[in-house]
Parts: sequence; structure tokens; C-alpha cells
Amino acid sequence: MATVAQSAGLIQIDLSPRKPAPKPEWLKARAPSGENYHDLKKLARSLNLHTVCESAHCPNIGECWSHRTATFMMLGNLCTRRCGFCAVPKGRPEPIDLDEPRRVAEAVAQLDLKFAVITSVNRDDDVLGGARMFAEVIEQIRVQAPGCQVEVLIPDFQGNPEAIRIVVDARPEILNHNTESVPRLYRAVRSGARYERTLRLLEYAKELAPEIVTKSGVMVGLGEEMHELLEVYRDLAAVGTNVLTIGQYLRPSRDHLPMARYYTPDEFAFMKTEALAMGFRHVESGPLVRSSYHAHEQAGSAAQHA
Repeated sequence: MATVAQSAGLIQIDLSPRKPAPKPEWLKARAPSGENYHDLKKLARSLNLHTVCESAHCPNIGECWSHRTATFMMLGNLCTRRCGFCAVPKGRPEPIDLDEPRRVAEAVAQLDLKFAVITSVNRDDDVLGGARMFAEVIEQIRVQAPGCQVEVLIPDFQGNPEAIRIVVDARPEILNHNTESVPRLYRAVRSGARYERTLRLLEYAKELAPEIVTKSGVMVGLGEEMHELLEVYRDLAAVGTNVLTIGQYLRPSRDHLPMARYYTPDEFAFMKTEALAMGFRHVESGPLVRSSYHAHEQAGSAAQHA
């Protein structure tokens, strides 16, 4: 297996050739198919929209799209950061498309969604512009699909308080910002991000609007230790995070960070038990869990435990 080591403050990843470990049975997802899957794909194309389901090679795309749920990705399909785990294409993005929020809301209305998840690439070239697009899409969904709840999975906006306030003031039902990994591995895993900045974003959102459900997600299998993961969960609980998702990292390609190991279902169950004891309202923990997996159920559970 690939190994991750730390020396003199630097992350070192062993990239030497290894015999790939067979994928465990619990990591096999159903291939995408069916009428709903093809309808949603056609709709996204017709409105010139991107879904993180496709761009990030999500293993749950077949299950989610068959139930007519998807996570729409705004602000283009090119990210300004080069995170070592992420399959979303990197590069210099086009100017922000000011009409995109209206089209996303149109898709949400056409699909008759009761719960919509909206995310974006990082736009470090215009953090305030990116934040305004999140606020605009929430407003457009309220107009075109009244009654639909909205979860936004936002970038860190470089910690800009005004950008965070713009999104929070639009009052999404859930504000999600992923932690992704443990502090020791941040340089390799989250290029341009800071662990303390992530915690502060979630804390600041709660300060601005205590009623908003806050959420974060963590990947496992990148070389972290269990005690490091539990410490991250404690940190997230300490800043009032309500919902936690924990899933297995799967290497998108040989150009991405190697996977250190597979976690077992028993380990995911252990982490869920430990995290719930820390005070989270809802914890989704499993090999195929991704940030927006079963998002509607997460929102309902979090609301019931408010």
C-alpha cells in the first residue's frame, strides 16, 4: 500500500509502484442506469449545468440520480485549486456566469426537488462574486421552486468574513463546508486550505445565524490515524457543527493521492458512535458516504434533534 510520512514539517508520500489491493465487497456501487438517470443527465446538458456527481466521479451517482436527486456545481467546471484528492478539473476558469443561478433553479423546479444541494468549484479569483452566486441561487430556488429546501456546500472563500456573511444571510437550510482530512495531511490533501480556517468558517456561520444547520465531511484512508480523526470530530463538535459525514477516499486516477488503506464497516460504525457521543445531531458514516449522500435524510434528522 502507499504510505504517507511526515518529516521536518513536510508531507512525504510514497509513490512507488504497488500491487493494487482488491476492492472490498462493501465498496461496490450499482452502475448508473435507468430512465431517471438519463432524464437528469439530459436536463443538465440542456441547461448547460455541471453536477459534482459527474465531475467528482461520485460512486453513488446511480443511486442518487435514479431518485432524481443531484448536487449541482456552479461557477464553472474548472477549479482554481489543485487538491490532491479531487477529480474536478483544474485550471483558469471562465468569467462567472451571472445567469447560472437562474438555470440551476430552473432545473430544481423541473425535477420537482424537495431538497436541493448546490456546491461550486473554488473561485479564488473572485471570492465575493462566488459568494453572491450562492446567495442568488438560493433566492432563485425560493422563487422557482417554493418549498424546496436548500443545502449549500461552499468553499472556504479564503476565510473572507463578508463572503461567508453573504451566503449565511441568504439563509440556506444547511450550510456545509468540508474539512476533508486531518491537520497533519492538509498540505497534501487540501491545496490552499487551512484547517483553522475551516473551523472558523463553521463557527462564524453559527455566530451569524445559530438556527442554520452546519455540516462538514471527512475522508478516511489517506494515511491518517484513528486518534487524529477523533480529534477532528471533537474540533468540529466544539464549534457547533450539527451534521458530520465520513466516507472512504477512493483514488480517482494515478495522478491523485494514493490511498493508504480501506476502512472496514466496523470502523465506520465505531466512528459514528464516537461522533454522536460528541454531540452531533446526525452522523452519516460508511464506505460510500459522500458529502451530499442521503442529504435529505440528514436534514430531517438534524431538524428533529434541534
